[in-house]
Amino acid sequence: MSFQIGPYTFDNRLVLAPMAGVTDRPFRQLCRSLGAGMTVSEMITSRPDLRDSRKTRLRMDHQGEPGPVIAQIAGGIPQMMADAARYNVDQGAQIVDINMGCPAKKVCKVDAGSALLKDSRLVKDILSSVVAAVEVPVTLKIRTGWSRNTRNALEIAHIAEDCGIQALAIHGRTREDKYLGTAEYDTIRQVKQFINIPVIANGDIDCAEKAKMVMDFTAADAIMLGRIAQQRPWIFQQIDNFLSSGQLQPEPAVEHKQEWLLNHLYNIYAFYGEVQGVKIARKHINWQLSLNVGYQSVRSALMQATCCNSQIKIIEEYFEQMLPESLAKAS
Repeated sequence: MSFQIGPYTFDNRLVLAPMAGVTDRPFRQLCRSLGAGMTVSEMITSRPDLRDSRKTRLRMDHQGEPGPVIAQIAGGIPQMMADAARYNVDQGAQIVDINMGCPAKKVCKVDAGSALLKDSRLVKDILSSVVAAVEVPVTLKIRTGWSRNTRNALEIAHIAEDCGIQALAIHGRTREDKYLGTAEYDTIRQVKQFINIPVIANGDIDCAEKAKMVMDFTAADAIMLGRIAQQRPWIFQQIDNFLSSGQLQPEPAVEHKQEWLLNHLYNIYAFYGEVQGVKIARKHINWQLSLNVGYQSVRSALMQATCCNSQIKIIEEYFEQMLPESLAKAS
């Protein structure tokens, strides 16, 4: 099944969560190739003085990606957010997403991200300003509230719908929770019952069965995957297959995991250049291989490698050792 935001229909109901420092263009391309129906840029600051920085330019780079291009912006000043929305649309964004969900201290201390949930009047001013500023669909990502005692997601959802927001993603934790404890879905379910725009459920969805449970319980139009996609980007394929057929897919073959990882690393090197690319590649290697048998024996060498050829060679040699073991288990 698919879902729609404005004029755009997505291939399925699986969304890669925007994550700063993670969902760059190479990672978005990887996840789209492995079954994600929708991806969103890393959080882009609304500050105009940072637009020409290398970091911001890379976050706005969607070259070669399938549309629609979705740019997430963050900030707490309505006019500045409106200007940022216009700027991103001028750069090719086809949907603008507003971040009111990030719990990071450095974001919240400047009254952005989930800090905004404390002030519903400011939320309304930001949303109405951004919607009025652009002709493309505007979406919003929030948490269930600022604190466990003030879960005001339903109030914010009504404001969002009234302001013309065309889809709402909700992480099942408050800002106070950060990423601790477990996500709750009762609030998401309640919001879905009372608003008419698409709702995307997010938080602790880490397998196909959990994905179906969350969709069934909340009646959400789509689900959003974050941290699990860093470790297992192929989870989108597995969930999509389970939702459509009811059949659980086996874990991908080792040779497929090797191919996907190496292609991703080559994409990282090409995007960032070798020096920065090798450093950025380290976290992706760790995420995808850290739970594998024997990885700790090569981890130190991989983290110390300073050129892409060295990283690739170590990984290829590691998988050469892994392959016979996987074949032996399968026989």
